[in-house]
Amino acid sequence: MQIWRKFSQILTLDKAAKKDGRNLIPTDISTIQNASVVFDDETIHWIGEDNDLPEKYLNIKSKSFEGHVLTPELVDGHTHLLFGGDRSLEYSMRLNGADYAEIAKTNGGILSTMRETNILESEKLFKVCIERIKTLINHGVGTIEIKSGYGLSFQKEYELSHIIYQLKQYFAPQVNIINTYMAAHAVPKEFLSSVDYMDKVVLPLMDKLNQEEIIDCVDIFHENGYFTYNDTEKLFDHAIKLGLPFKSHADEFSDNKGALLAATKGALSADHLLCTSKDGISALAKSKTVATLLPGTGFFLGKQQANARDFLDNGVRLSLATDYNPGSCHCDNLMMIASIAAPTLKLNQTELWSAITLNAAHAVGLTNQGAIVKGLAPRFSLFKAKNIDQITYHWGKNLAVNISKL
Repeated sequence: MQIWRKFSQILTLDKAAKKDGRNLIPTDISTIQNASVVFDDETIHWIGEDNDLPEKYLNIKSKSFEGHVLTPELVDGHTHLLFGGDRSLEYSMRLNGADYAEIAKTNGGILSTMRETNILESEKLFKVCIERIKTLINHGVGTIEIKSGYGLSFQKEYELSHIIYQLKQYFAPQVNIINTYMAAHAVPKEFLSSVDYMDKVVLPLMDKLNQEEIIDCVDIFHENGYFTYNDTEKLFDHAIKLGLPFKSHADEFSDNKGALLAATKGALSADHLLCTSKDGISALAKSKTVATLLPGTGFFLGKQQANARDFLDNGVRLSLATDYNPGSCHCDNLMMIASIAAPTLKLNQTELWSAITLNAAHAVGLTNQGAIVKGLAPRFSLFKAKNIDQITYHWGKNLAVNISKL
């Protein structure tokens, strides 16, 4: 049993959890001042003001956290951090006016990262990812979704999924790592079509990895020029058959009914959603599928942002993630992205925090965390601050404390 006492503030998100992360107003924020929490490795047993700490806990050794804030654990539910190479030149080209087609002519884009990733051996990729994950941890993140998708061959995608599995074992239980299989990220040039690639690589390898119990989830880039509506539905149906959770990159460049399909099929999340129309938003609102917005990508590429209020005001559960990747959002700081994006997306403070904790946890299938309430798992993030307002106010200033080093 652990007793952590006298926090300046604990953000519980109790009301937000009771509302299923939907239709949140500022007064749903649920904070406790001069607060304490009692928990073991599995469960939160008590939460409240320190003066109300039950007598049975008073004689148990405790830790004092004056001058600190405890929040539900930050969850980065969409990353592509397993990659080789560097695409800094592409960023400069965009700043200088180049479009996607011009970058592609220089052998840039996803296939560029594919080549660089395939060059690196597993051990090197593993070590590189360890350092990347440590950076996320130092920014307060405790649950990280990592996608494969830069191998784009049967053997290399198999290798990447195993690297993520090894990372999962390496960081457990300190960090929850969600191993998402995304061989359906792009179609390599040697395949005749997306259907050809799906039939020869994506689906057979999904079967193999599922038999080995390596992966936690599957994903697909549902977009014109990548994978079609039919491809995506085929992947979803195959995942359902195998009992695997699934999600998709949807409606990023155009309204391809990606959100509608994801919600109808019961996906964990539909991500990006810059072009989602009313029918997609309505379907998400009626479902458990979380809308995961990736504002860092819009900032990085100089593109429009998704209309978050359309989703929120219709009762959709909304989360935010970094989309940390080498080409379209080379940023690993979830707290900074969320704080900067909130005014543009018109998020209130409750919506902001729920989007990176409660709803973000649900977007990766973790329904036993995301709020600091009795009975949930003790997954926390810790900050050296007086209150949550200071955390979101200081853009880019890291106030997080690495709990594992306490």
